[in-house]
Amino acid sequence: MSLVVPRSVRRPLPRWVEIGVLPLVNVALAFLVVGIIARIIGVDSFHALKLLLVGAFGSSESIGYTLYYATNFIFTGLAVAVAFHAGLFNIGGEGQAYIGGLGCGLAVLALDRYLPGPLLILLAILAAAAFGAAWAAVPAWMQAWRGSHIVITTIMFNFVASALMVYLMVNVLIAPGSMTPQSRGFADSASLPSMQAVLKSIGIAVAPSALNLAFVLALLSSVAVWIFLWRTSWGYALRTMGHNAEAAIYAGTSIRRMTMLAMCLSGALAGGVAVNELLGVHHRIVLDFPAGYGFAGIAVALMGRSHPLGIVLAALLFGALQQGGAELSFEIPAMTREMVVVIQGLVILFCGALAHLPRPWLQALFGRRG
Repeated sequence: MSLVVPRSVRRPLPRWVEIGVLPLVNVALAFLVVGIIARIIGVDSFHALKLLLVGAFGSSESIGYTLYYATNFIFTGLAVAVAFHAGLFNIGGEGQAYIGGLGCGLAVLALDRYLPGPLLILLAILAAAAFGAAWAAVPAWMQAWRGSHIVITTIMFNFVASALMVYLMVNVLIAPGSMTPQSRGFADSASLPSMQAVLKSIGIAVAPSALNLAFVLALLSSVAVWIFLWRTSWGYALRTMGHNAEAAIYAGTSIRRMTMLAMCLSGALAGGVAVNELLGVHHRIVLDFPAGYGFAGIAVALMGRSHPLGIVLAALLFGALQQGGAELSFEIPAMTREMVVVIQGLVILFCGALAHLPRPWLQALFGRRG
């Protein structure tokens, strides 16, 4: 029986289909195209998929690295989503994470000889959020008070942040006697505990990995964003502005203040990448630690429909692609790192630009069921 029904008969998709089924169909279409490409280059697509899954979830170590990568995607996905709910397209997460790392590192370098570990880590986290928020506040102010477009200014600020960090790391913050542009190492008290150590303390043995308590912070941030957006008056005003700015103005909402609030929160969340990378893994300020997470966060937010739960699930997918792709390229030389980037790009394409491609089919299916 054909599932094609007249457009006038089609009903809106149920919310659970919109949030859960539609993204899964998009991912399935992306992997279908990936399978076709794999066959063209002479790779068994089912074997490649098996290696990808085993590389991402086949051991406690691989799961740890998958969650470690997902932590960064959660932070940047939430950053994009908060701004998007306000009708703002913040693509400056890369620069905001970078400057957040500067704040985080400066706080530790200045205070790690004087403060106890818990207080030092708390101040470093707050500094990362504050510096990320401050970096996002400048393009927010330029749009709110000067009419500059937020997309253009946030793009420009990514490059400014990168140039600033290169200058500081090469000329100011570089460790004495070091040939590599990186700061001196942080004191041991400034390190976030690894999840291996935390789980070991409660009797659970897992293999060592880069996963640390920043993952818990990312999950708590997801809950906090949900509460803010859907359970507070400020979140309601912010979402109202994103849906209809004129209605928000009529209701007494200050568009300028909401623009500043949304972008500052967005920048603060992007600063969480610095917490995961600098406090959890590198234990010093290094160059290029954002590693494209700010841009990938756009795709994570789109795939997650800008909802914290959807963002967490999308981040897990991208974390699995990041970790499983490394295993895939190691086991199958034909599946190079560039091919893994192609896989990520296809997922982004189908979940972003082609997100509504399966919609008529699903509307037809659920329209007939209705």
